[in-house]
Amino acid sequence: MTAPTADASEPAVPYGTPDAPRIAVRGEARLEVDPEIARIGITVAARGRDRRSALDDLTRRNAGVLDLVKSYGDAVERLETGAFSITPELTKHGRGERVRTYHGSVHVTAELTDFTALGELTTRLADLDLTRVDGPWWALRPDSPAHREARKKAVTEAVQRAREYAEALGTTLAALVELADIGAENSPPAYPQAPGRMRSAAFAGAAEDAPAAPLDLEPQRQRVHAQINARFTMVPPRL
Repeated sequence: MTAPTADASEPAVPYGTPDAPRIAVRGEARLEVDPEIARIGITVAARGRDRRSALDDLTRRNAGVLDLVKSYGDAVERLETGAFSITPELTKHGRGERVRTYHGSVHVTAELTDFTALGELTTRLADLDLTRVDGPWWALRPDSPAHREARKKAVTEAVQRAREYAEALGTTLAALVELADIGAENSPPAYPQAPGRMRSAAFAGAAEDAPAAPLDLEPQRQRVHAQINARFTMVPPRL
């Protein structure tokens, strides 16, 4: 049995040593910033005594909603159609199953970046026949600079905290050993489940007089949170 050579690799020590003591700290940053986008949900409904008339009515109303949203041009960043349904309503009395009427609905989601246009569009949509508007849900984009700024502030705080610990021991930091991102998250309201305010409006008929004044919508500030763990070595203090 041979003895290990002097240059044999040794496992890394997972903790500090007297010659290289370690400091482990956590850095956090919490920011409040203005939202960048707002989402609204639009539900268009129709009904008719037969399936075809309900479908034709729904198609017409849906086309009107899409044309109205698209008329706002670059203010609308995304427009998507979601659930669609045509459902028969059966009579509650009498023998056998008879269809009383048909109900149709289609759900549309719009994402806007112009919040002035948002108030006007929301009001005009809510003023349409059998149209429901839900929202707005305010949010940041996934690549928002706010996320990067929060991460930078979290790192800065970790370094400052580690320096303060080292100074309390009468020494200085020597090197960074590890920087671990343990989550940089924001709490934007995400559609359709979004914390924060939600407005809903549904009208059975359109106004016959002058159009309603645009809603004054106040954007909801978004909270951005970043958190990191950092480990440093420091010059051995003289205790």
